[in-house]
Amino acid sequence: MLCRVSLLSPKTSLLFSHFCKSSNTILFRSKCINYYRHSHSSMTKNQLKSPISMAREAAHFSTASAEAVLQNSTDLGSRASRKKARMETPEAILRWKLDCCSKNGDWVEALRLYNEARANNIQLNEYHYNILLYLCSSKSDDSKEDGEDPVRLDKGFEIFKQMGIDNVAPNEATYTNVSRLAAAKKDPELAFSLIRQMKDHGIIPKLRSYGPALQGFVEKGMADEAYEVDSHMADNGVPPEETELSALLKVSSEVKREEKVYELMHRLRTSVRQVSEETAAVMEGWFSSSRAAEVGVEKWNVVKVKIGVLEGGGGWHGQGWLGKGNWRVERTRINETGICQSCGEKLVCIDIDPKETENFAESVAKLAGKREIKANFIRFQEWLQRNGPFDVVLDGANLGLANQKYNFSFAQIKRVVNQLREISPSKKLLIVLHRSRVTGGPAQHPNNKRLIESWQRAGALYSTPQGSDDDCIFMLLRDVKYAIFVRGYARLALQVDLVNRMFPSLQMK
Repeated sequence: MLCRVSLLSPKTSLLFSHFCKSSNTILFRSKCINYYRHSHSSMTKNQLKSPISMAREAAHFSTASAEAVLQNSTDLGSRASRKKARMETPEAILRWKLDCCSKNGDWVEALRLYNEARANNIQLNEYHYNILLYLCSSKSDDSKEDGEDPVRLDKGFEIFKQMGIDNVAPNEATYTNVSRLAAAKKDPELAFSLIRQMKDHGIIPKLRSYGPALQGFVEKGMADEAYEVDSHMADNGVPPEETELSALLKVSSEVKREEKVYELMHRLRTSVRQVSEETAAVMEGWFSSSRAAEVGVEKWNVVKVKIGVLEGGGGWHGQGWLGKGNWRVERTRINETGICQSCGEKLVCIDIDPKETENFAESVAKLAGKREIKANFIRFQEWLQRNGPFDVVLDGANLGLANQKYNFSFAQIKRVVNQLREISPSKKLLIVLHRSRVTGGPAQHPNNKRLIESWQRAGALYSTPQGSDDDCIFMLLRDVKYAIFVRGYARLALQVDLVNRMFPSLQMK
């Protein structure tokens, strides 16, 4: 303690010594009060420490605290000084200046800074190179009439080459920027080869990585190469979005590949809720073309078409182009009742297709398995296989509590069940209730007990065990379209919004 104080100025030492003495007094009294309050009841008189020993401990404690304060202040000062030193290094200053160039789109100043840094032997890292490549690959205001400045593009490739000479490892952003340089030079083959190199370096491409190559092939009308990019995206688990699908649709329409047009329109249907103006123009271009009027079969199997519509959830059949002749292309509106203002037909609700259904069901089962106790979940599935299938599934809790402030009404459930049986006597019903609803409270009333027993004997009641969520079980029984893993054990259910409430991460269509 004396050694540390001696390093300070006389005034600071004097003030610090007063602080220590004051702290000793406060800590001494504090420890005495603390001691008698918490320890007196559990310690005998022989175990009590003397005031002298307590004062020694307090003095030792205050000394250690003072040393800790000094150490912390020293550490804070050293950390601040180290941070300031790092911010003032040539590399950090260069990074800040390049950030400003990136913000302002000033690639000329960025190249000047790059040349100056190399002349001064400043070591560039991955971040520096990526900003430079980004600025070189971005279109600037002073570009030539054809849209690109060859000097800027050549300088970008030169910087990328220097990056390899300096042994700076590239990342996904590096390859994406260089791919943009290649596409800007009208070389989509080079852009695509750079994407393939990423996998060799253990780098996973992103959606933005494929854009330059795909757009380059589309602009050149190289449909097969564009399809190869699409296949590479699928192999790497990168799903295309509207921009990519629209580009593929455009090139397919231009080269008159009707089978690809048909495929891509359905891919847009399943992944894009509302197409953009650009995509709509591409579609109009196809249906207005002479090729669209020529393709299609004049005779088709009506039964297959009906089965395709049924299995696909309605709205499409998957049998290809049917019929020949010119298409009538119009832009129209749909009114509040779902009627088209052009043809007068009413839109119908369509379901997700079988593949989407299977994917959704697997996701539901996986999430439910995490939320539910595994043994309870398996027990429910086994019960469902023994007692199913069911045509109607009722959420007993919501029915019993409807319009009720405090009491749970089994009579309300009974009325709904009876009405449904009158409407469709052949339909098999299932009521889902938590076990606490079945064993306690109003369930103990003789009339309710007899009602519950009759449902149980008929196999029409499933009570979720303790620790399980009845809403979760009800959602799994919801509909064969939304829970296909139950293999058709439920075909009709109520309260569609429950899926979004229970599993918001699952996107419903």
